[in-house]
Amino acid sequence: MPPVFLVTGTLAAILAATRERVARLGAQRAALQLAAERAASPPSFAAALRGPTVALIAEIKRRSPSAGAIAQDLLPADHARAYQAGGAAAISVLTDEAFFGGSLADLDAVRAAVTLPLLRKDFILDEVQLFEARMHGASAVLLIVRALDPGRLRDLALLARDLKLARLVEVHGPDELERALAVEPDAVGVNARDLDTFRVEVERIEPILRAVPSGIAAIAESGMSRRSDVERVAAWGADAVLVGSAIAAAPNPEAAVRSLAGVPRMGRTA
Repeated sequence: MPPVFLVTGTLAAILAATRERVARLGAQRAALQLAAERAASPPSFAAALRGPTVALIAEIKRRSPSAGAIAQDLLPADHARAYQAGGAAAISVLTDEAFFGGSLADLDAVRAAVTLPLLRKDFILDEVQLFEARMHGASAVLLIVRALDPGRLRDLALLARDLKLARLVEVHGPDELERALAVEPDAVGVNARDLDTFRVEVERIEPILRAVPSGIAAIAESGMSRRSDVERVAAWGADAVLVGSAIAAAPNPEAAVRSLAGVPRMGRTA
């Protein structure tokens, strides 16, 4: 079944490359599943988002299709330790190599360096990627509504839950929120970046953040680089923010994280 939403531009290219990568893993599926089932329990991603302040999910990010090179020489373990020292609640690790310069080796390096819960941030299309995430120490995975038809989203969300992986389900518009909520996610990510054009418009996420039920963590994503940005989305009801480029490229990532952490969480009434 094709996705309900039209997928074009850069996202279409990323998904095509991801399908090719997944296809090459077919022979390893059984071994990866066994390794995932035997993996040690990771720290709780959901618990990390429940504090009195807006949780900061700090991202390991070398490059992106929109920004190009961000921190090409980034050392994941060093950055992760700086993020933890600066007050990050969790760490997002980009594992897409072709477009973002990441890898599962980055996830391994970060898992060995810190005790924080880790989000595997990638374009998850197949169960085998969930097995990989679990065996490499992730606490959570990203599922993008725009990239998945409803049945595939439901199946991946159910398997992730069975594997004890928290489900961060990402939306890019109000028309996607109902589908996200239907799979009972641990958190909803509201991304200010248009996945077709990769332009960022933070203002458009306000009504979506406010519409996320109060019992589900709402995470504001993209376009935040200053404390005032975090304060603004906190006023809109964000429980957490995911910040990548601004801190990955910072000369002092620990100080960059500290400057964004600790904003009081205001909650939502929805």
